[in-house]
Amino acid sequence: MTNSLDVYLASPRGFCAGVVLAVDIVELALKKYGAPVYVKHQIVHNPIVVAETERKGAITVEQVTDVPEGSVVVFSAHGSPPSDYEEAERRNLTVLDATCPLVKRVHNEAKKYAREGMKIILVGHRGHQEVIGSTGQTEMALIDEREGIDVPEFDGAQGVAVLTQTTLSVRDTAEAIDRIRARYPKALVRNDICYATTNRQEAASQLAELVELVLVIGAQNSSNCNRLKEVAESYGVKAFLINGPDELQRSWFDGVTRIGITSGASTPESSVEAVIKAINPKNVIHVGKGDENITFRLPAELQATKREAAGAGPRT
Repeated sequence: MTNSLDVYLASPRGFCAGVVLAVDIVELALKKYGAPVYVKHQIVHNPIVVAETERKGAITVEQVTDVPEGSVVVFSAHGSPPSDYEEAERRNLTVLDATCPLVKRVHNEAKKYAREGMKIILVGHRGHQEVIGSTGQTEMALIDEREGIDVPEFDGAQGVAVLTQTTLSVRDTAEAIDRIRARYPKALVRNDICYATTNRQEAASQLAELVELVLVIGAQNSSNCNRLKEVAESYGVKAFLINGPDELQRSWFDGVTRIGITSGASTPESSVEAVIKAINPKNVIHVGKGDENITFRLPAELQATKREAAGAGPRT
């Protein structure tokens, strides 16, 4: 496109440990069980990643009832309510759980505090798959800051526990929590926004202070991608969320010499590389704290398949 621009590239960016785990589970399930393997909801919110798993033999469905009886199903990284597991058992499905361990932690917290008799408030975005999974664990009130922060009034002297969706805006969530604490000063607040969301938002903030335009590479239905765009815009910088180079518009670059690029936790690095190649910058300058060194353990039933795929062979 041009070689007169400098690109400031955020780090960390792209795949988080939970996404790597989820994609690995689908690919290893296909190796172990053969195609088709069904995936309940998009395995992660990125059309390129979903298309690649489907090319290998995965079939994405939205309801467990869409999975043929006796089949293999992977539950997506966003988490699922207990009703999905119950339906899977009724249909005699082999379930591989790709729920991000940090989302699963929110589920476990919700059940723990419910057993202790506490009232639970979840800060999250209504209708998001992660929120559907979390609110299915037990009774809880939902605060979606996009709809206004209307703190519920609870009867009795029970304690209040506050949980959060893992991919929210750090700034907006803090505001919601402040409002909750104003009503319930002794509320137990578990800030469940994950490390990957926090790190990527911090890097996006650094980008926004250095550039005139920010490009967030990722899917329109990705919560963490949309939050990165909002972070950049909060600094008064123009920001666009795109899947790849085909969505670039030349008019965005008029009068611009410094462009920031980041990507959401479900965006493959190949998408970022394609955008940089299309821009053809003069320099690429790295911004942020650097790569993350976090991994999550595969389900036990797929660990041998992973060793065999890596050429280690089965254990004897």
